[in-house]
Amino acid sequence: MPSAQSAAAYCGLSPREFKSGSNVRGRTRLSKSGNARLRKALYLPTLTAIRFNPVLKGCFDRLVAAGKPKVQAVGACMRKLEMICYGVLKNRKPFDPAFASRIAPRQHATWFG
Repeated sequence: MPSAQSAAAYCGLSPREFKSGSNVRGRTRLSKSGNARLRKALYLPTLTAIRFNPVLKGCFDRLVAAGKPKVQAVGACMRKLEMICYGVLKNRKPFDPAFASRIAPRQHATWFG
């Protein structure tokens, strides 16, 4: 796989915007177009990681505090866990929860101006 995003798409964990004609008010959902067995296999490890992994626990808590439904937050954490696994396998280094705080902060583009 060339990237973590393509691995997430293979697992069916990419977000898919709901559109039907001129109606675009639907809730964004997981695409579920990928491998259902991988998605199913990631569910319970994600629930455990939300409880014990500080990175995923923080992500889940932020999403729920922002008003996202818990099921949607779990789906986002499944994607994050898959990306963490991809990084560990690609770089052949153990998971380091403090890695993100050591790298320089990136400038994020704003979507809504």
